[in-house]
Amino acid sequence: MTTPPPGLRERKKQATREALREAALRLAVERGPDQVRVEDIAEAAGVSPRTYNNYFASREQAIVAAVTSGREARIATAVAARPAGVRLADAVTEAVVEQYTNTGEHEQQALLLITTRTALRDAFLDTTADIEPPLTAVIAERLGDTGAHTARVLAASAAAAVRIALEGWLRPAGNPEAAESFGAGGLVVPSGSLPDRLRAALAPLAPAFDAAERRTQL
Repeated sequence: MTTPPPGLRERKKQATREALREAALRLAVERGPDQVRVEDIAEAAGVSPRTYNNYFASREQAIVAAVTSGREARIATAVAARPAGVRLADAVTEAVVEQYTNTGEHEQQALLLITTRTALRDAFLDTTADIEPPLTAVIAERLGDTGAHTARVLAASAAAAVRIALEGWLRPAGNPEAAESFGAGGLVVPSGSLPDRLRAALAPLAPAFDAAERRTQL
């Protein structure tokens, strides 16, 4: 699956988006998330608050984007890059695990902030919905023209499974104190192995992926 290189206008938009999310993360680290205003982020990025609102609906979205930006496209690219002989369910699972767990120091810094505020955690969880459109496209290409509807259902299901895995990772089960801390906006320490949680959440979808692949072979 190939895409044309972005034009000048799109490159400028990408640069502005990157400047905003980098400014948001830097200010949040320096001052604390609650002490950062949209106006502060816009000024640090050299744009107006109105321009900011064209890219992000809140400061939380901008901060979270520092760790999640481009992840959904990388997941789709990783699935497309898997050899045709690789089971589709495995290709999707490994792509998701790889992109959610192979994070650098910059992303870890943002993730640490995300675990400290309910609004940031909610914004982080909401980004899982972004997985659906690009994953739908790559699954549809794998299944052929007759699989467009199925591809969307599978991609949406995968996005929901990822959210469930992340919720379980950030909201320890059976721990009332942790749950109360989560709801109150206190620090939450992620629990368990995220790769294991992601694989377990996606595993129930494997029969549907397998059935869709078999239909393309008939």
